[in-house]
Amino acid sequence: MLYLAALLVHCVPLAMAQYDICKSWVTTDDGPSWEFYACQPKAMRMKDYVTVRVDPAGITCGDPPERFCTHENPYLCSDECDASNPDLAHPPKLMFDSEDEGLATYWQSVTWRRYPEPLLANITLSWNKSIELTDDIVITFEYGRPTIMMLEKSLDNGRTWHPYQYYADDCMEAFSMPARRVRDLSTTSANRVLCTEEYSRWAGSKKEKTVRFEVRDRFAIFAGPDLKNMDNLYTRLESAKGLKDFFTVTDLRMRLLRPALGGTYVQRENLYKYFYAVSNIEVTGRCKCNLHANLCTFKEGSLQCECEHNTTGQDCGKCKKNFRSRSWRAGSYLPLPNGSPNACAAAGSAFGNCECYGHSNRCSYIDFLNVVTCVSCKHNTRGQHCQHCRLGFYRNSSAELDDENVCIECNCNQIGSMHDRCNETGYCECREGAMGPKCDDCLPNYYWRQGCFPNVCDDELLLCQNGGTCYQNQRCICPVGFKGVLCQQSRCEVDKQDCDGAPGARGSPAALALAMLALQLPGWVDL
Repeated sequence: MLYLAALLVHCVPLAMAQYDICKSWVTTDDGPSWEFYACQPKAMRMKDYVTVRVDPAGITCGDPPERFCTHENPYLCSDECDASNPDLAHPPKLMFDSEDEGLATYWQSVTWRRYPEPLLANITLSWNKSIELTDDIVITFEYGRPTIMMLEKSLDNGRTWHPYQYYADDCMEAFSMPARRVRDLSTTSANRVLCTEEYSRWAGSKKEKTVRFEVRDRFAIFAGPDLKNMDNLYTRLESAKGLKDFFTVTDLRMRLLRPALGGTYVQRENLYKYFYAVSNIEVTGRCKCNLHANLCTFKEGSLQCECEHNTTGQDCGKCKKNFRSRSWRAGSYLPLPNGSPNACAAAGSAFGNCECYGHSNRCSYIDFLNVVTCVSCKHNTRGQHCQHCRLGFYRNSSAELDDENVCIECNCNQIGSMHDRCNETGYCECREGAMGPKCDDCLPNYYWRQGCFPNVCDDELLLCQNGGTCYQNQRCICPVGFKGVLCQQSRCEVDKQDCDGAPGARGSPAALALAMLALQLPGWVDL
Protein backbone atom coordinates (compact mmCIF):
# COMPACT_ATOMS: atom_id res chain seq x y z
CA MET A 1 0.00 0.00 0.00
CA LEU A 2 1.52 3.33 -1.12
CA TYR A 3 0.11 5.61 1.59
CA LEU A 4 0.05 4.33 5.17
CA ALA A 5 -0.39 7.65 6.89
CA ALA A 6 -0.68 11.28 5.92
CA LEU A 7 -0.14 14.45 7.86
CA LEU A 8 -2.66 16.32 5.72
CA VAL A 9 -6.00 14.93 4.64
CA HIS A 10 -7.54 17.02 1.94
CA CYS A 11 -10.67 16.92 -0.22
CA VAL A 12 -10.30 18.41 -3.69
CA PRO A 13 -11.97 21.84 -3.53
CA LEU A 14 -14.35 23.13 -6.15
CA ALA A 15 -13.67 25.57 -8.95
CA MET A 16 -10.63 27.85 -8.82
CA ALA A 17 -9.30 26.64 -5.43
CA GLN A 18 -8.42 23.19 -6.76
CA TYR A 19 -4.65 23.56 -6.39
CA ASP A 20 -4.28 24.91 -2.87
CA ILE A 21 -1.95 22.29 -1.31
CA CYS A 22 1.71 22.02 -2.32
CA LYS A 23 2.82 18.91 -0.45
CA SER A 24 1.85 16.24 2.05
CA TRP A 25 4.02 14.25 4.47
CA VAL A 26 3.40 10.61 3.63
CA THR A 27 4.77 7.25 4.68
CA THR A 28 5.64 4.73 1.99
CA ASP A 29 7.39 1.39 1.89
CA ASP A 30 10.66 3.33 1.63
CA GLY A 31 9.89 5.46 4.66
CA PRO A 32 8.36 8.94 5.23
CA SER A 33 8.81 11.66 2.62
CA TRP A 34 7.12 14.65 1.05
CA GLU A 35 4.75 14.16 -1.84
CA PHE A 36 4.52 17.26 -4.00
CA TYR A 37 1.54 18.64 -5.94
CA ALA A 38 1.05 21.56 -8.29
CA CYS A 39 -0.36 24.41 -6.21
CA GLN A 40 -1.41 28.05 -6.43
CA PRO A 41 -2.59 30.81 -4.06
CA LYS A 42 -6.25 31.61 -3.57
CA ALA A 43 -7.82 34.51 -5.43
CA MET A 44 -8.06 37.86 -3.65
CA ARG A 45 -8.94 41.52 -4.21
CA MET A 46 -5.88 42.83 -6.01
CA LYS A 47 -6.84 46.49 -5.58
CA ASP A 48 -5.73 46.20 -1.95
CA TYR A 49 -2.12 45.91 -3.14
CA VAL A 50 -2.09 48.20 -6.17
CA THR A 51 -0.15 51.37 -6.94
CA VAL A 52 -2.10 53.85 -9.07
CA ARG A 53 -0.86 56.62 -11.36
CA VAL A 54 -3.01 59.11 -13.27
CA ASP A 55 -1.61 61.17 -16.11
CA PRO A 56 -1.02 63.56 -17.78
CA ALA A 57 0.02 65.87 -14.97
CA GLY A 58 -2.77 68.23 -14.02
CA ILE A 59 -5.57 65.99 -15.33
CA THR A 60 -7.06 65.57 -11.82
CA CYS A 61 -9.52 68.36 -11.07
CA GLY A 62 -9.15 70.89 -8.27
CA ASP A 63 -5.86 72.67 -8.90
CA PRO A 64 -6.92 75.35 -9.61
CA PRO A 65 -10.50 74.91 -8.33
CA GLU A 66 -13.13 74.70 -11.03
CA ARG A 67 -16.86 74.27 -11.28
CA PHE A 68 -18.66 71.52 -13.17
CA CYS A 69 -22.17 70.35 -13.95
CA THR A 70 -23.85 67.06 -14.81
CA HIS A 71 -25.80 65.76 -17.77
CA GLU A 72 -28.99 65.70 -15.68
CA ASN A 73 -28.57 69.41 -14.87
CA PRO A 74 -26.33 70.64 -17.65
CA TYR A 75 -26.83 74.35 -16.97
CA LEU A 76 -26.80 74.25 -13.17
CA CYS A 77 -23.02 74.30 -12.85
CA SER A 78 -22.83 74.90 -9.13
CA ASP A 79 -20.68 71.87 -8.18
CA GLU A 80 -17.04 72.55 -7.45
CA CYS A 81 -13.80 70.53 -7.36
CA ASP A 82 -11.15 71.99 -5.05
CA ALA A 83 -8.00 70.01 -4.21
CA SER A 84 -7.32 72.16 -1.14
CA ASN A 85 -10.68 71.28 0.45
CA PRO A 86 -11.00 67.62 1.62
CA ASP A 87 -14.77 67.76 1.14
CA LEU A 88 -14.45 68.94 -2.48
CA ALA A 89 -11.27 67.10 -3.57
CA HIS A 90 -11.31 64.05 -5.86
CA PRO A 91 -7.81 62.46 -5.73
CA PRO A 92 -6.96 59.07 -7.36
CA LYS A 93 -7.00 57.17 -4.04
CA LEU A 94 -10.79 57.50 -3.95
CA MET A 95 -11.03 54.88 -6.71
CA PHE A 96 -9.97 52.25 -4.17
CA ASP A 97 -11.48 53.34 -0.85
CA SER A 98 -14.54 51.81 0.82
CA GLU A 99 -17.78 53.67 0.26
CA ASP A 100 -19.23 54.89 3.59
CA GLU A 101 -23.02 54.68 4.00
CA GLY A 102 -23.54 54.23 0.31
CA LEU A 103 -22.07 57.65 -0.57
CA ALA A 104 -19.87 57.31 -3.65
CA THR A 105 -16.40 58.83 -3.50
CA TYR A 106 -14.52 59.15 -6.76
CA TRP A 107 -11.55 60.44 -8.68
CA GLN A 108 -12.48 63.17 -11.15
CA SER A 109 -10.70 64.75 -14.08
CA VAL A 110 -10.74 68.37 -15.20
CA THR A 111 -13.60 69.36 -17.50
CA TRP A 112 -13.40 69.53 -21.29
CA ARG A 113 -12.72 73.25 -21.23
CA ARG A 114 -9.89 73.08 -23.78
CA TYR A 115 -12.10 72.17 -26.74
CA PRO A 116 -11.40 71.30 -29.58
CA GLU A 117 -8.47 69.39 -28.01
CA PRO A 118 -9.54 65.89 -26.88
CA LEU A 119 -9.89 65.24 -23.16
CA LEU A 120 -7.49 62.34 -22.60
CA ALA A 121 -6.54 60.59 -19.34
CA ASN A 122 -4.61 57.43 -18.42
CA ILE A 123 -5.15 55.44 -15.23
CA THR A 124 -2.32 52.94 -14.63
CA LEU A 125 -2.51 50.15 -12.04
CA SER A 126 0.77 48.46 -11.09
CA TRP A 127 1.54 45.51 -8.83
CA ASN A 128 5.27 44.98 -9.45
CA LYS A 129 4.29 41.33 -9.61
CA SER A 130 2.77 38.94 -12.12
CA ILE A 131 -0.86 38.23 -11.28
CA GLU A 132 -3.43 35.94 -12.91
CA LEU A 133 -6.97 37.27 -13.34
CA THR A 134 -9.70 35.00 -11.96
CA ASP A 135 -12.78 37.22 -12.33
CA ASP A 136 -14.07 40.18 -14.29
CA ILE A 137 -12.35 43.56 -14.09
CA VAL A 138 -15.12 46.00 -13.14
CA ILE A 139 -14.69 49.80 -13.44
CA THR A 140 -17.47 51.98 -12.00
CA PHE A 141 -17.95 55.45 -13.48
CA GLU A 142 -20.00 58.30 -12.04
CA TYR A 143 -21.81 60.82 -14.26
CA GLY A 144 -21.64 58.61 -17.33
CA ARG A 145 -19.31 56.06 -18.90
CA PRO A 146 -16.73 57.09 -21.53
CA THR A 147 -17.90 56.86 -25.11
CA ILE A 148 -14.41 55.75 -26.18
CA MET A 149 -11.75 54.01 -24.07
CA MET A 150 -9.12 51.26 -24.18
CA LEU A 151 -7.89 48.72 -21.67
CA GLU A 152 -4.23 47.78 -22.04
CA LYS A 153 -2.01 45.26 -20.24
CA SER A 154 1.68 44.85 -19.57
CA LEU A 155 3.60 41.68 -18.76
CA ASP A 156 6.92 43.40 -18.04
CA ASN A 157 6.10 46.00 -15.37
CA GLY A 158 5.05 48.69 -17.81
CA ARG A 159 7.98 48.58 -20.22
CA THR A 160 5.75 47.46 -23.08
CA TRP A 161 1.97 47.62 -23.48
CA HIS A 162 -0.53 45.58 -25.47
CA PRO A 163 -4.25 46.16 -26.20
CA TYR A 164 -6.58 44.11 -23.98
CA GLN A 165 -10.00 45.36 -25.08
CA TYR A 166 -11.49 48.32 -26.96
CA TYR A 167 -14.69 50.12 -25.92
CA ALA A 168 -16.69 52.57 -28.04
CA ASP A 169 -20.23 53.66 -28.87
CA ASP A 170 -19.25 53.04 -32.50
CA CYS A 171 -16.35 50.57 -32.82
CA MET A 172 -15.96 50.97 -36.55
CA GLU A 173 -15.74 54.74 -36.34
CA ALA A 174 -13.47 54.82 -33.28
CA PHE A 175 -11.11 51.88 -33.95
CA SER A 176 -11.96 50.60 -37.46
CA MET A 177 -13.08 47.32 -35.87
CA PRO A 178 -16.47 45.58 -35.99
CA ALA A 179 -18.25 45.32 -32.65
CA ARG A 180 -18.15 41.85 -31.07
CA ARG A 181 -19.24 40.22 -27.82
CA VAL A 182 -17.05 37.97 -25.69
CA ARG A 183 -19.80 35.36 -25.34
CA ASP A 184 -19.75 34.89 -29.10
CA LEU A 185 -16.09 33.83 -29.16
CA SER A 186 -15.10 30.21 -29.79
CA THR A 187 -12.54 27.91 -28.19
CA THR A 188 -10.00 28.90 -30.85
CA SER A 189 -10.53 32.66 -30.35
CA ALA A 190 -10.97 32.90 -26.58
CA ASN A 191 -7.92 35.16 -26.26
CA ARG A 192 -8.88 37.50 -29.11
CA VAL A 193 -8.67 41.24 -28.51
CA LEU A 194 -12.01 42.74 -29.53
CA CYS A 195 -14.04 45.95 -29.50
CA THR A 196 -17.37 46.05 -27.69
CA GLU A 197 -20.19 48.60 -27.74
CA GLU A 198 -22.00 47.16 -24.69
CA TYR A 199 -20.53 49.60 -22.17
CA SER A 200 -20.21 52.88 -24.05
CA ARG A 201 -23.65 53.96 -25.22
CA TRP A 202 -25.39 56.64 -23.18
CA ALA A 203 -27.83 55.13 -20.69
CA GLY A 204 -28.08 57.91 -18.11
CA SER A 205 -25.65 58.47 -15.25
CA LYS A 206 -27.91 56.84 -12.64
CA LYS A 207 -28.44 53.64 -14.58
CA GLU A 208 -25.54 51.76 -16.14
CA LYS A 209 -22.27 52.76 -14.49
CA THR A 210 -19.91 49.82 -14.97
CA VAL A 211 -17.45 48.87 -17.68
CA ARG A 212 -16.25 45.24 -17.66
CA PHE A 213 -13.43 43.14 -18.98
CA GLU A 214 -15.25 39.78 -19.06
CA VAL A 215 -12.86 37.17 -17.67
CA ARG A 216 -15.61 34.78 -16.57
CA ASP A 217 -17.25 34.78 -20.01
CA ARG A 218 -13.92 33.76 -21.54
CA PHE A 219 -13.51 31.01 -18.92
CA ALA A 220 -17.05 29.85 -19.70
CA ILE A 221 -16.03 29.07 -23.28
CA PHE A 222 -14.20 26.05 -21.82
CA ALA A 223 -15.84 25.47 -18.42
CA GLY A 224 -19.48 26.05 -19.36
CA PRO A 225 -21.79 28.91 -18.39
CA ASP A 226 -21.75 28.00 -14.68
CA LEU A 227 -17.99 27.28 -14.65
CA LYS A 228 -18.61 23.74 -13.46
CA ASN A 229 -16.24 21.99 -15.85
CA MET A 230 -13.05 23.48 -14.43
CA ASP A 231 -10.98 20.44 -15.40
CA ASN A 232 -11.52 21.30 -19.04
CA LEU A 233 -10.50 24.90 -18.39
CA TYR A 234 -7.31 23.85 -16.63
CA THR A 235 -6.50 21.46 -19.46
CA ARG A 236 -6.92 24.22 -22.03
CA LEU A 237 -4.90 26.71 -19.97
CA GLU A 238 -2.07 24.20 -19.98
CA SER A 239 -2.25 23.10 -23.59
CA ALA A 240 -3.43 26.13 -25.62
CA LYS A 241 -0.45 28.31 -26.48
CA GLY A 242 -0.76 31.85 -25.15
CA LEU A 243 -4.03 31.28 -23.27
CA LYS A 244 -2.51 31.30 -19.78
CA ASP A 245 -0.48 34.42 -20.56
CA PHE A 246 -3.62 36.15 -21.81
CA PHE A 247 -4.99 36.23 -18.25
CA THR A 248 -1.61 37.25 -16.76
CA VAL A 249 -0.63 40.89 -16.14
CA THR A 250 1.80 42.96 -14.13
CA ASP A 251 0.09 46.27 -14.95
CA LEU A 252 -3.23 47.46 -16.36
CA ARG A 253 -3.84 50.80 -18.05
CA MET A 254 -7.17 52.45 -18.85
CA ARG A 255 -6.89 54.99 -21.63
CA LEU A 256 -9.91 57.31 -21.46
CA LEU A 257 -10.28 58.83 -24.91
CA ARG A 258 -13.70 60.57 -24.92
CA PRO A 259 -16.04 61.23 -21.96
CA ALA A 260 -19.78 60.66 -21.78
CA LEU A 261 -21.54 63.12 -24.08
CA GLY A 262 -25.14 62.71 -22.91
CA GLY A 263 -26.12 62.92 -26.57
CA THR A 264 -24.77 62.56 -30.06
CA TYR A 265 -22.42 65.52 -30.21
CA VAL A 266 -20.37 67.92 -28.08
CA GLN A 267 -22.16 71.08 -26.98
CA ARG A 268 -19.40 73.63 -27.33
CA GLU A 269 -21.33 76.30 -25.44
CA ASN A 270 -21.25 74.23 -22.22
CA LEU A 271 -18.01 72.30 -21.74
CA TYR A 272 -18.30 72.01 -17.95
CA LYS A 273 -20.44 68.87 -18.15
CA TYR A 274 -17.78 66.76 -19.91
CA PHE A 275 -15.29 64.98 -17.61
CA TYR A 276 -14.35 61.54 -16.23
CA ALA A 277 -15.22 60.28 -12.75
CA VAL A 278 -14.26 56.80 -11.45
CA SER A 279 -15.57 55.64 -8.08
CA ASN A 280 -14.30 52.04 -7.98
CA ILE A 281 -12.02 49.57 -9.77
CA GLU A 282 -12.31 45.89 -8.87
CA VAL A 283 -9.56 43.48 -9.94
CA THR A 284 -9.76 39.90 -8.66
CA GLY A 285 -6.86 37.54 -9.19
CA ARG A 286 -4.07 35.55 -7.64
CA CYS A 287 -0.32 35.90 -7.47
CA LYS A 288 1.34 34.05 -10.30
CA CYS A 289 3.67 31.57 -8.62
CA ASN A 290 4.08 29.17 -11.54
CA LEU A 291 2.16 26.49 -9.58
CA HIS A 292 4.96 26.38 -7.00
CA ALA A 293 3.24 28.12 -4.04
CA ASN A 294 -0.12 28.20 -2.29
CA LEU A 295 0.55 31.37 -0.27
CA CYS A 296 1.33 34.91 -1.40
CA THR A 297 2.12 37.59 1.17
CA PHE A 298 2.67 41.35 1.07
CA LYS A 299 6.27 42.06 2.10
CA GLU A 300 8.35 45.22 1.85
CA GLY A 301 5.78 46.95 -0.30
CA SER A 302 5.19 44.16 -2.82
CA LEU A 303 3.54 40.77 -3.16
CA GLN A 304 5.80 37.72 -2.78
CA CYS A 305 5.08 34.05 -3.42
CA GLU A 306 5.91 31.72 -0.51
CA CYS A 307 7.71 29.26 -2.77
CA GLU A 308 7.67 25.47 -2.40
CA HIS A 309 9.21 22.68 -4.54
CA ASN A 310 12.74 24.00 -3.85
CA THR A 311 12.03 27.11 -5.95
CA THR A 312 12.68 30.75 -5.15
CA GLY A 313 12.12 34.27 -6.52
CA GLN A 314 9.17 36.66 -6.54
CA ASP A 315 7.25 34.34 -8.90
CA CYS A 316 9.04 31.11 -7.83
CA GLY A 317 10.73 31.41 -11.19
CA LYS A 318 14.03 29.70 -10.47
CA CYS A 319 15.52 26.83 -8.48
CA LYS A 320 17.19 27.33 -5.11
CA LYS A 321 20.92 27.03 -4.86
CA ASN A 322 21.99 23.38 -4.65
CA PHE A 323 18.73 22.33 -6.34
CA ARG A 324 19.75 23.04 -9.93
CA SER A 325 20.62 19.60 -11.19
CA ARG A 326 18.06 20.19 -13.94
CA SER A 327 16.64 23.40 -15.32
CA TRP A 328 13.68 25.12 -13.70
CA ARG A 329 10.19 24.37 -15.01
CA ALA A 330 6.79 25.79 -14.08
CA GLY A 331 4.33 23.41 -12.48
CA SER A 332 1.62 21.91 -14.66
CA TYR A 333 -2.14 21.49 -14.24
CA LEU A 334 -1.76 18.12 -15.92
CA PRO A 335 -2.35 15.32 -15.25
CA LEU A 336 -5.59 16.05 -13.43
CA PRO A 337 -6.55 16.32 -10.63
CA ASN A 338 -3.28 17.16 -8.83
CA GLY A 339 -1.06 18.22 -11.72
CA SER A 340 2.73 17.95 -11.86
CA PRO A 341 4.87 19.97 -9.43
CA ASN A 342 8.04 19.80 -11.55
CA ALA A 343 10.01 20.35 -8.36
CA CYS A 344 13.63 21.44 -8.47
CA ALA A 345 15.99 18.66 -7.41
CA ALA A 346 19.40 18.39 -5.81
CA ALA A 347 22.34 16.76 -7.58
CA GLY A 348 22.37 13.03 -7.10
CA SER A 349 18.62 12.79 -6.54
CA ALA A 350 16.15 10.88 -8.66
CA PHE A 351 15.77 14.03 -10.74
CA GLY A 352 19.48 14.38 -11.45
CA ASN A 353 19.53 13.34 -15.12
CA CYS A 354 20.69 16.07 -17.50
CA GLU A 355 18.42 17.86 -20.02
CA CYS A 356 19.65 19.97 -22.93
CA TYR A 357 16.26 20.63 -24.61
CA GLY A 358 17.56 19.33 -27.92
CA HIS A 359 20.25 22.01 -28.21
CA SER A 360 23.13 19.65 -27.40
CA ASN A 361 23.76 15.92 -27.59
CA ARG A 362 26.76 15.84 -25.24
CA CYS A 363 27.04 16.28 -21.47
CA SER A 364 30.00 16.60 -19.12
CA TYR A 365 30.31 15.95 -15.39
CA ILE A 366 32.10 18.69 -13.42
CA ASP A 367 33.55 16.92 -10.41
CA PHE A 368 34.30 19.82 -8.06
CA LEU A 369 30.80 21.28 -8.60
CA ASN A 370 29.09 17.89 -8.61
CA VAL A 371 26.90 18.86 -11.57
CA VAL A 372 26.31 17.61 -15.06
CA THR A 373 26.31 20.26 -17.79
CA CYS A 374 25.51 20.33 -21.49
CA VAL A 375 28.39 20.88 -23.91
CA SER A 376 28.46 22.96 -27.13
CA CYS A 377 24.91 24.35 -26.98
CA LYS A 378 23.45 25.11 -30.40
CA HIS A 379 20.67 27.40 -31.68
CA ASN A 380 22.20 30.45 -29.94
CA THR A 381 21.62 28.97 -26.48
CA ARG A 382 23.93 28.69 -23.49
CA GLY A 383 23.87 27.56 -19.86
CA GLN A 384 24.06 24.33 -17.92
CA HIS A 385 21.04 22.97 -19.76
CA CYS A 386 21.19 25.26 -22.83
CA GLN A 387 18.25 27.03 -21.21
CA HIS A 388 19.51 30.61 -21.64
CA CYS A 389 20.19 32.72 -24.74
CA ARG A 390 23.62 33.87 -25.84
CA LEU A 391 24.53 37.53 -25.49
CA GLY A 392 22.98 39.38 -28.40
CA PHE A 393 19.90 37.14 -28.36
CA TYR A 394 16.71 37.06 -26.26
CA ARG A 395 14.05 34.50 -25.41
CA ASN A 396 11.24 33.99 -27.92
CA SER A 397 8.19 34.06 -25.64
CA SER A 398 6.01 32.25 -28.18
CA ALA A 399 8.41 29.28 -28.53
CA GLU A 400 8.92 26.36 -26.19
CA LEU A 401 12.33 25.85 -24.59
CA ASP A 402 13.11 22.94 -26.92
CA ASP A 403 12.29 24.95 -30.07
CA GLU A 404 15.20 25.65 -32.43
CA ASN A 405 13.96 29.26 -32.66
CA VAL A 406 13.82 29.78 -28.89
CA CYS A 407 16.45 32.54 -29.09
CA ILE A 408 15.96 35.58 -31.32
CA GLU A 409 18.75 37.92 -32.35
CA CYS A 410 18.52 41.37 -30.74
CA ASN A 411 19.36 43.19 -34.02
CA CYS A 412 20.16 46.41 -32.17
CA ASN A 413 20.88 49.35 -34.47
CA GLN A 414 24.66 49.73 -34.37
CA ILE A 415 24.50 53.51 -34.39
CA GLY A 416 21.51 54.12 -32.13
CA SER A 417 22.26 51.51 -29.44
CA MET A 418 24.97 51.30 -26.80
CA HIS A 419 25.84 47.70 -27.70
CA ASP A 420 24.41 44.64 -29.43
CA ARG A 421 22.75 43.18 -26.32
CA CYS A 422 19.09 43.55 -25.33
CA ASN A 423 16.90 42.73 -22.36
CA GLU A 424 14.58 39.75 -21.99
CA THR A 425 11.83 41.46 -24.00
CA GLY A 426 14.11 42.29 -26.95
CA TYR A 427 14.62 45.98 -26.14
CA CYS A 428 18.09 47.39 -26.78
CA GLU A 429 19.85 50.01 -24.64
CA CYS A 430 19.65 53.23 -26.64
CA ARG A 431 22.05 56.12 -26.91
CA GLU A 432 20.91 59.63 -26.04
CA GLY A 433 18.08 60.73 -28.30
CA ALA A 434 17.37 57.28 -29.74
CA MET A 435 14.26 55.21 -29.02
CA GLY A 436 12.38 52.10 -30.12
CA PRO A 437 12.98 48.39 -29.47
CA LYS A 438 16.03 48.41 -31.76
CA CYS A 439 17.07 52.05 -31.12
CA ASP A 440 16.48 52.85 -34.79
CA ASP A 441 14.14 55.80 -34.19
CA CYS A 442 14.52 59.18 -32.51
CA LEU A 443 12.76 60.77 -29.58
CA PRO A 444 10.62 63.85 -30.21
CA ASN A 445 12.78 66.95 -30.85
CA TYR A 446 15.55 64.76 -32.33
CA TYR A 447 16.26 63.92 -35.97
CA TRP A 448 18.10 60.98 -37.55
CA ARG A 449 21.37 61.57 -39.38
CA GLN A 450 23.61 58.55 -38.76
CA GLY A 451 22.43 58.77 -35.18
CA CYS A 452 19.97 60.98 -33.32
CA PHE A 453 20.80 64.68 -32.96
CA PRO A 454 18.77 67.39 -31.20
CA ASN A 455 16.56 69.45 -33.50
CA VAL A 456 18.08 72.81 -34.34
CA CYS A 457 14.59 74.04 -35.19
CA ASP A 458 11.04 72.73 -35.55
CA ASP A 459 7.50 73.99 -36.05
CA GLU A 460 6.51 74.01 -32.38
CA LEU A 461 9.14 75.01 -29.80
CA LEU A 462 12.33 75.89 -31.70
CA LEU A 463 10.96 78.41 -34.17
CA CYS A 464 13.11 80.15 -36.75
CA GLN A 465 12.85 83.90 -36.09
CA ASN A 466 12.51 86.95 -38.29
CA GLY A 467 10.88 85.05 -41.15
CA GLY A 468 13.40 82.22 -41.33
CA THR A 469 12.30 78.75 -42.47
CA CYS A 470 13.24 75.44 -40.86
CA TYR A 471 14.94 72.91 -43.17
CA GLN A 472 14.47 69.27 -42.07
CA ASN A 473 14.82 70.30 -38.41
CA GLN A 474 18.56 70.71 -39.05
CA ARG A 475 19.03 74.42 -39.78
CA CYS A 476 17.20 77.70 -40.29
CA ILE A 477 17.35 79.31 -43.73
CA CYS A 478 17.53 83.03 -42.89
CA PRO A 479 16.22 85.98 -44.95
CA VAL A 480 18.55 88.75 -46.12
CA GLY A 481 19.72 90.83 -43.20
CA PHE A 482 19.61 88.13 -40.51
CA LYS A 483 21.92 85.38 -39.29
CA GLY A 484 22.37 82.99 -36.35
CA VAL A 485 21.19 79.49 -35.51
CA LEU A 486 17.56 80.64 -35.33
CA CYS A 487 18.01 83.77 -37.51
CA GLN A 488 17.84 85.72 -34.27
CA GLN A 489 20.68 88.16 -35.06
CA SER A 490 20.52 91.20 -37.33
CA ARG A 491 23.49 91.44 -39.69
CA CYS A 492 23.41 95.21 -39.23
CA GLU A 493 24.00 94.90 -35.48
CA VAL A 494 26.67 92.25 -35.87
CA ASP A 495 28.60 93.97 -38.68
CA LYS A 496 28.09 97.52 -37.23
CA GLN A 497 26.64 98.81 -40.52
CA ASP A 498 24.26 101.71 -41.05
CA CYS A 499 21.17 99.78 -42.03
CA ASP A 500 18.48 102.43 -42.01
CA GLY A 501 15.91 101.97 -44.75
CA ALA A 502 15.57 98.94 -46.98
CA PRO A 503 17.93 95.96 -46.91
CA GLY A 504 21.22 96.86 -48.57
CA ALA A 505 20.69 100.59 -47.92
CA ARG A 506 23.15 103.48 -48.11
CA GLY A 507 26.72 102.83 -47.11
CA SER A 508 26.97 99.56 -48.99
CA PRO A 509 28.79 99.27 -52.35
CA ALA A 510 25.53 98.37 -54.07
CA ALA A 511 23.80 101.47 -52.74
CA LEU A 512 26.65 103.75 -53.89
CA ALA A 513 26.58 102.24 -57.40
CA LEU A 514 22.85 102.85 -57.68
CA ALA A 515 23.27 106.45 -56.57
CA MET A 516 25.95 107.14 -59.19
CA LEU A 517 23.77 105.58 -61.91
CA ALA A 518 20.84 107.73 -60.89
CA LEU A 519 22.88 110.94 -61.25
CA GLN A 520 23.52 110.12 -64.92
CA LEU A 521 19.83 109.58 -65.74
CA PRO A 522 17.91 112.45 -67.40
CA GLY A 523 15.28 114.07 -65.27
CA TRP A 524 17.09 113.28 -62.02
CA VAL A 525 15.83 115.45 -59.25
CA ASP A 526 17.82 115.75 -56.10
CA LEU A 527 15.49 115.26 -53.22
